Amino acid sequence: MASSSSSSSAAAGITVERNIPETRVKELGIKAWPKWGCPPGKFPLKYEAEETCYLLKGRVKAYVKGSSPDASAVEFGAGDLVVLSKGLSCIWDVAVAVDKHYKFDSS
Repeated sequence: MASSSSSSSAAAGITVERNIPETRVKELGIKAWPKWGCPPGKFPLKYEAEETCYLLKGRVKAYVKGSSPDASAVEFGAGDLVVLSKGLSCIWDVAVAVDKHYKFDSS
C-alpha cells in the first residue's frame, strides 16, 4: 500500500510539497483552477506573480537563474504541489509532458 504522507522541499524560490493527499486537493479547490500543459522541452520562465500549481502528469527539473552553476535542479512531477515565487526566473526542463492545474496570487 502506498504511503499517504507527503514531504516537502524548497530551493531558491521554488517550494515542492510531494504527493499531496486527495483531501488537500479538495481543501485547496485545485480541480476548479485553470489547466495548462506543455510538451517535453526547455522553457525559460519569469514569474510576475507567485504561481501555485498541481501537476496531474509530467516530470520537470527547474533550474533557477542566478543560482550557482553547481546548484542542483529542483525536481517535481505528477502529484506534487509547487509554489514558484514572484520574481523567479528559471528554466523548466520538461522530461515528460506536463498537465497541471494552476493559480496566480492576485496580490
